[in-house]
Amino acid sequence: MRRAAARRRRRGTPPFLVIPRCNRPAVMREDQHRFLALTGQLPARLTAEQAAWVLNCQAADVPILVFAKLLKPLGAPTANSVKYFATLDILELARDRIWLAKLTNAVAQHWRDRNLQKKREPDDRLLTLYT
Repeated sequence: MRRAAARRRRRGTPPFLVIPRCNRPAVMREDQHRFLALTGQLPARLTAEQAAWVLNCQAADVPILVFAKLLKPLGAPTANSVKYFATLDILELARDRIWLAKLTNAVAQHWRDRNLQKKREPDDRLLTLYT
């Protein structure tokens, strides 16, 4: 991080113009959109956000589905890398009613567990008030 900032200073690039790679949204460029509209098909692989669009769920639900082994990313991506999913697999799963029920149950169970975990943790503000 420090090296990158030093390089920017030497080159004269203002730090507010540098956009971090990890925070860029997965938005399709106009030329990509036009090309895919001409071919009439989806790209061969989808990002997690695009897979969520196809499955009509939130992008934050995709890691939950991967953890529940309901979705499998392509290749062997590292923990902090971008995960890609095969479009054919996603479209096939989207037509499977039983799998969609599993998806719904897995996401609901995840949030149920998270909310229970929040309730079980003692509230630090209350502890400081009563001590």
